[in-house]
Amino acid sequence: MKLDGRRESSNVEDRRGKSGKTIAGIGGIGGIIIVLLMTFLGGGDFGDALQQMGGMAMEQQAGGEEHEFTAEEQELAKFSSQIFAGTEDVWSQLFEQYGLGEYQEPKLVLYTGSTSTGCGQGQAQMGPFYCSADQTVYIDLSFFMQMRQTLGADGDFAYAYVIAHEVGHHVQYLLGTLNQAHNQMARSDKATANEISVRLELQADFYAGVWAHHDNKLFGSLEEGDLEEALTCAQKIGDDYLQKKAQGYDIPESFTHGTSQQRHNWLKKGLQTGDVRQGDTFTPSYRSL
Repeated sequence: MKLDGRRESSNVEDRRGKSGKTIAGIGGIGGIIIVLLMTFLGGGDFGDALQQMGGMAMEQQAGGEEHEFTAEEQELAKFSSQIFAGTEDVWSQLFEQYGLGEYQEPKLVLYTGSTSTGCGQGQAQMGPFYCSADQTVYIDLSFFMQMRQTLGADGDFAYAYVIAHEVGHHVQYLLGTLNQAHNQMARSDKATANEISVRLELQADFYAGVWAHHDNKLFGSLEEGDLEEALTCAQKIGDDYLQKKAQGYDIPESFTHGTSQQRHNWLKKGLQTGDVRQGDTFTPSYRSL
């Protein structure tokens, strides 16, 4: 991506090195990356995933040691801030263009290991997530390294897609979609709740594509190979792909984020159309998504 000269967001809080360090007691971070990826990019309610992580013998170290960030870590922090600024620019314009009211910018918190959030204690093992209670996206930047090392989902636009997806959940919150879906999920059986979750996640993928479409129009940010990076990432975080990688088979009724093909298709649709109105993932039949 071409980001030279791009501004950084003023809505970023850097908590890196200030939180307790979370250590996985069974197999280390690498041993639980599949659980992480199966739960990341969530819609703001990550309590169930925290319960899953609770069975993995976690240990918290109090306090934060002084930490000198590597050049790569600092570059990722700057990159994340620039991408976040791009989402502010694009969604502010789109809200005005489509008559959706004034876009209320979310916050981005960069942290290390664990941190307090409006939704409870966030942990790096959760991956990036959006908390609607405080309208904030939380990211431990080591997640991007895990994406590269474990799944081969690499590249700056792949990382940008992750951030833009979480901002997509903020857009859903502002439009009332997120709370409505969560209320429906709370009243539904597990299978139906999972289907609603898939619809939410696919729409957030679509919104990430819409952002990329307009960010490129505004700034000429996309370079050769960028689209392939994001689409490959979308395929490698599909429920079917991750479940097969983790256990050798998939269980469709347990899907909460969508298949690799679905995630690829909805991200691509947003990229190609840039039209917010074409992102209705709730009206079509579940099988046709």
